[in-house]
Amino acid sequence: MDETEFWEIIDSTRAAADGDPEDHADLLIERLLQRDPESVLDFARHFEARYNRAYRWDLRGAAAVLLGGAGDDSFDYFRCWLIGQGREVFEGALHDPDDLAGLLDEFDEEVDGDGEELGFAADEAYEQLTGAVAPDLGITAQAPEPEGTAFDLEDEAGLADRYPQLWERFGD
Repeated sequence: MDETEFWEIIDSTRAAADGDPEDHADLLIERLLQRDPESVLDFARHFEARYNRAYRWDLRGAAAVLLGGAGDDSFDYFRCWLIGQGREVFEGALHDPDDLAGLLDEFDEEVDGDGEELGFAADEAYEQLTGAVAPDLGITAQAPEPEGTAFDLEDEAGLADRYPQLWERFGD
């Protein structure tokens, strides 16, 4: 599976789910179940590589603005959700997290921002296909700390300065 095919699967299942992260995960599992186990592992590698790329302080700050805070678990789920938004939103957020203000049509913190189930979709599909737990993907593990310089995620003035567009649109 190449990168283009990975993003096509993400995009088509998100569109079919009307943006609902739980439905998106269910549809993603259904779609992966139509593939062979090695393709599912390829999908998992693509997902995990992007998940690790998004482990950055600047994205954690953007998540804090959107979610009203970003603890370890909520940031993990946010990164899964961000991948689920598709290539344009994901790559745009990596380029400049403040650009999420223009990349997102809407953001409902009750529904959006939590893609936990998306993070398990490939594992679930692999297990259903093979009856076994997915093996190690053979990719570099996530760093112990996010990339970049840590900053106070509870400093609203600091967040407003770092993310002026996001703050104007989604901040408290």
